[in-house]
Amino acid sequence: QVQLAESGGGLVQPGESLRLSCAASGSIASINVMGWYRQAPGKERELVASIISGGSTNYADSVKGRFTISRDNAGNTVYLQMNSLKHEDTAVYYCRADGTIRLTWGLTKTFTSWGQGTQVTVSA
Repeated sequence: QVQLAESGGGLVQPGESLRLSCAASGSIASINVMGWYRQAPGKERELVASIISGGSTNYADSVKGRFTISRDNAGNTVYLQMNSLKHEDTAVYYCRADGTIRLTWGLTKTFTSWGQGTQVTVSA
């Protein structure tokens, strides 16, 4: 199994910045995609940003130019740098990873794992 540990949420004022981190651990063979999603009260969970193993990134239109997603060299930790935060960015932010895990006998199996979520509140 793969566990995702998130950190970095908090309460900030509009215009300020936060950096979220998500570290994956377990019997990981490879991680193909890591991403950040968010869910505001009364709304569906939505993709914020994602990054694939080759480094290509994808962003929601609402965060383009303000948020940056990146991965460490090992590829098991993903970061979300959030600048110029707005009230509408308030949500619980979830990390997600998709890849393969190692089984016995050299076999692998695909996985999708989610973090527990971290609250980001933007308020004056």
